[in-house]
Order: sequence, then structure tokens, then C-alpha cells
Amino acid sequence: MARDYYDVLGVPRNASKEDIKRAFRKLAREYHPDVSQHPDAEARFKEINEAYEVLSDEDKRARYDRFGPAGVQAGSGFSGGVGFGGFEEIFEEFFSTFGGARTARRRGPRPGEDRRVTTTITFEEAVFGVEKEIEFERLEVCEACGGSGAELGTSPMRCPECRGTGEIRQVQQTFLGAMVRTSTCPRCAGRGEVNPTPCRTCGGSGLQRKQVKLSVQIPPGVREGLQIQIRGEGDAGERGAPNGNLYVVIQVKEHKFFKRKDNDIILDITLNVAQAALGDRVIIPTVDGDVELTIPAGTQTGKVFRLRGKGVPRLRSDGTTSGRGDQLVYVQVEIPTNLTVEQRELFEKLAKTFGGGVQPQSNGRGFFERMMDFFQGEQS
Repeated sequence: MARDYYDVLGVPRNASKEDIKRAFRKLAREYHPDVSQHPDAEARFKEINEAYEVLSDEDKRARYDRFGPAGVQAGSGFSGGVGFGGFEEIFEEFFSTFGGARTARRRGPRPGEDRRVTTTITFEEAVFGVEKEIEFERLEVCEACGGSGAELGTSPMRCPECRGTGEIRQVQQTFLGAMVRTSTCPRCAGRGEVNPTPCRTCGGSGLQRKQVKLSVQIPPGVREGLQIQIRGEGDAGERGAPNGNLYVVIQVKEHKFFKRKDNDIILDITLNVAQAALGDRVIIPTVDGDVELTIPAGTQTGKVFRLRGKGVPRLRSDGTTSGRGDQLVYVQVEIPTNLTVEQRELFEKLAKTFGGGVQPQSNGRGFFERMMDFFQGEQS
């Protein structure tokens, strides 16, 4: 049978809320498992907390006084286990100190920050790669002080605030005893050193902002939005710490004719009705130069010609390439709208040879469905 909660805390049944709180503080400090030497400290601490959970709450205490343990068991609003509502209220200061008492390790020199630069290239440069000169601003080691942050002829000294440790220690008294809290020294920012005479060029930071130019090799097959990482070309680190990295973000200019779909290049061409009906040989552009394309007789709108190996190189994650995609040539047959008298007469003669009426198409994937497949694939 569970002990009487008033006996657990050692208070009379008419004890005030403050009496209960004081009793709990005393017992919790004595039996807390982290500080107690009692062999049954964990069980006693659980019992003490359970008693305080009930007796510190007016509603629960009233039910306990009237019905005993049954009034506060499961189903009556009490969990039956170790609660933490009142416990947190009493231990709030302790836990906030404990949570903030992680040792503030000496920070030391900070690594440099990363930099991002956007560069714009042409469609062809994205296909074949290009060496591009970029210009950007970054932090470099101060030439005047060599990165020490101290004026020439002077040197840093040990921080008098933290005595070179880079951290400040504060002792806080809690009912569990003295707790040590550490934080980064505000004067030296964790470095352990201060410059009595800061460098006039960099203001004591050891770094100065400079405009730099850098030649970057952009590999074949890059696409819009790709980031190229160049290690160590970002901001300089403090006092010998590693430099940050440079990220070159690629933007590709829109081409007059070509579009890109994965590693394929898309080209739309228009044929007149005579070319489509009779066939033809036409010159079309590719990124490798103009090529001749044979148009067979009877070519319809939506016909796709594939020129293998005329697409974009497949770029691997290591910067190398593996083969190329294709160029896809999509045909649109143009129906004339402004006919000359002679053209109209010729079409009228031609129309008589075909007969009248319309011919419904059998079920299957028509031009509209094929175009929908293309655009859906382009968006995926």
C-alpha cells in the first residue's frame, strides 16, 4: 500500500501550500539521485515527487483528502506515475542553469565564410564548357598586420577579462548546491587574446575586404542553377583558420532556336505543305554546326527526327562527362493563309483530285496526345 502523501513529505494534513513547497525542496535536495548518497534515493525521490504532484495542486489535494489514493489514480485526472508539472515549477531555475551550463569551449579562430557568385553563360557554353573569369568581393588576410589584428610593432596580449581561457565562469546557488555556468568571454569573443593597439587597416579583425578576379573552368553539360564548388576560394579564416569555399551559380541564356530537355536538345522547324507532301532536303542548325536533314514524302505535323549524339554531354558528379544526348527535331507543317491567285488555282485543282469530305481517324495516339506527352515530360 502506498504511503500517505503527507507522511512522505513530513507535513501535517493542514499544512499550507508554502509548507508543502518548503518540505519538498528540502527532501528533493536530499534524495535527488544526482547528489544523494542514500541507497534508495531514486525510489524515495520518485515517491517525494509523486506526493508533491498531488498536494501542491488544490483540486488533486481535495480529491485525495476526500477519497484517498483512489481519488487521484488513473481515470480521475492523475497519471499514476511520476508527474512533472509541479516538479518543473520548483526545478525551473535548476534546469535552466543546467541546460545553459554546457561548457562554453574556447572558440578559437573562426573558419572563413562561403561565398556565392552568379555567372551567366551562353547555351553553347553550357553544352561544351568554358573557362570564365569572374569578379567578386571576399575577405582576405590583412596585408598590414598579416592577420594578427595588431598594429605593426605591437602584438596581442592575454585577455584580462578571462585570463586567456576564452570563457567566463559564474557560480549560481540553487537548492541542489552551487552550479557553475560558463559563457564565451565578451571581450575577446573566445579567442583568449585582445589587441591593445588594433591594426588601423583592418580595425583589429585581421581581415580586409577585397575585389578579386578568378578564372573558373565550367565543365560541359552544366545546366541552369547548378553550383560549382571551388574549395578554399571563399573568405579567409581568422589567424590561419581554413578558408571558406566559393560556389559559382550557373545561369544559362535562352537560345534563339534551341531548348533543352534533360540531355536532349529540342529544335522546332516549319515545313510548307509542298515540302511535307513531296519530301525535301533541308539544312538545320545544331550546336555542332549546320547539317542536312532528309524530309521523307508525306511528313506530318508532329513528326520527330532524332539526330543521335547532337545533344548535351552527360555530366557526372565528379565533373567528367559520359556521352551526349540527342537533338530532337519537331516538325510543324504550315498551312498557307495568304495565297496568290496562281497558288489558289493550283490548290483548287489539287483539291479535286483528293475528293471531298473528311476521314475520321481511328482510335490511337494522335498529334494532340503526343504533344501532351512531350510537355508533361518536359515539366517532370
